Amino acid sequence: MTKHAPPVTTLSADDARRLALRAQGLLGAPDRRGGVRGLLRHLGAVQLDTISVLARSHELIPYARLGAVGRPAVEAAYWSGGHAFEYWSHAACVLPIEEWPHFAFRRRAFRARGHRWHVMKDPERSCAAILDRLRAEGPLTSTDLGGAKNGGPWWDWSETKIAVEWLLDTGEVVCVERRGWKRVYDLAERAVPGALLHDDLSDAECVRRLVTLAGRSLGVATRSDLADYHRLKGEQVDSVIADSGLVPVEVAGWGKPAWADPDALAAPVRGRHRTTLLSPFDSLVWDRARTERVFGFTHRLEAYVPKPKRVHGYFAMPLLSGGRLLGRVDPARDGGTLVARQLSMSGPAAVAPMTRALLEAASWVGCDTVRVERSDNARLADAVRTELAAEGRLSA
Repeated sequence: MTKHAPPVTTLSADDARRLALRAQGLLGAPDRRGGVRGLLRHLGAVQLDTISVLARSHELIPYARLGAVGRPAVEAAYWSGGHAFEYWSHAACVLPIEEWPHFAFRRRAFRARGHRWHVMKDPERSCAAILDRLRAEGPLTSTDLGGAKNGGPWWDWSETKIAVEWLLDTGEVVCVERRGWKRVYDLAERAVPGALLHDDLSDAECVRRLVTLAGRSLGVATRSDLADYHRLKGEQVDSVIADSGLVPVEVAGWGKPAWADPDALAAPVRGRHRTTLLSPFDSLVWDRARTERVFGFTHRLEAYVPKPKRVHGYFAMPLLSGGRLLGRVDPARDGGTLVARQLSMSGPAAVAPMTRALLEAASWVGCDTVRVERSDNARLADAVRTELAAEGRLSA
């Protein structure tokens, strides 16, 4: 790591936590005028994932911040009107279309590598055929283009699928929508506004912009936090941090250099905390090390852990309330009932927030009642059941 400028101020751990919550849109009045599109610009990236329990993760992100936004409205906000595109950021993410030029460094890196982990048999012919189809027929899925698989396991991609994903990586095509969870591809020249359709920015300019965006979206962050947000390398952060506009700070207890958004430091942190369930892929908690440092909360997605080894469940959603992470629930739906398959809470003070969060989530997904199954604390689970019964929403 390189040497950095001395900190301009010292923050307490609570100061840093509140800055992080506000930067993530979870403290203070939500910007309902900007809606989902405004939230996307504010966060800079919304992660996509195939898992759907209460809803897919990219739907849960605005729900956690804006409340019961209709799911069709969320999809329309992302995918209509050319306001967003999908590309590789923290993972596969929905990104504001304004950021297209700032991923030029990643597109160039793909081109320099020359291939994906899948290898095409006839790259020139396969890519040309896809571009011709898109030019003639408009946006298409891989199924429309001829099929994504060769008939084997999920990774046994067809030549068409390999080719169109290579064109996506390198920026000749754009994912403009998810339809039935399939990517919808279009020509970049048609999908990206002309003023943005270029790779003119240098790698340094791209990385500087993404580091600045990460700092604004995180509020206060270490080098590794800044790198993780858009999956940069630590060395890339080092190379631009001095010119990013972020200011060095010291956070009590962190033991690492940190940087903050100067606008965030200048504005008093106040407002109402959200009480909500968070997607495991929410950008507030997607970095495990940061989540432990900021909230003292160990967060791990167990969907890919063998069932007998799971501690908190398949899709455990952290409970946020009062600016703290107070527990988690592994939810499911059974007809008109939201099922808390596995429930855990930090203590009695988490009972009322957990009940409220379960009821709000149930209403959002069209469930009338809530059933609590397993818990690591029978007394606290019974307290939740008692509150649900008092609301007339407890399912046996």
